[in-house]
Amino acid sequence: MLANTLYGRRFFPYYTWNILSGMDENGVGCVYSYDPVGNYERVRVNVTGSGEPLIQPLLDNQFERQHQQLASKPPPLSVGQDLAEATAIVKDAFYSAGERDIYTGDTMEVCVITKDGVKLESFELNVD
Repeated sequence: MLANTLYGRRFFPYYTWNILSGMDENGVGCVYSYDPVGNYERVRVNVTGSGEPLIQPLLDNQFERQHQQLASKPPPLSVGQDLAEATAIVKDAFYSAGERDIYTGDTMEVCVITKDGVKLESFELNVD
């Protein structure tokens, strides 16, 4: 539905880059990245916004093991860390971006989606 909505406005697009996440039919977490005209792909990690140039390389390195010569690649459709480790990496990435990019803001919300439900956590980024 999101892809159809974006594609229907392709000549006068909304100019939004969307991330849609949830659980697939096998109970595996999934993340989809959408461009402004509705093209999408399933990705392991994704970030959009003004902090993207600062955050995406770190997530690629930590979750996808890019640019790590001796690290083994994570299994397909998985990041290889448990929930606490993954949340800590994401929190650190956004904290660093918040220190360097004034548009990132002072608070981040992490929406944790599991088979047991959805949990929304809020973290302060600017603690001075």
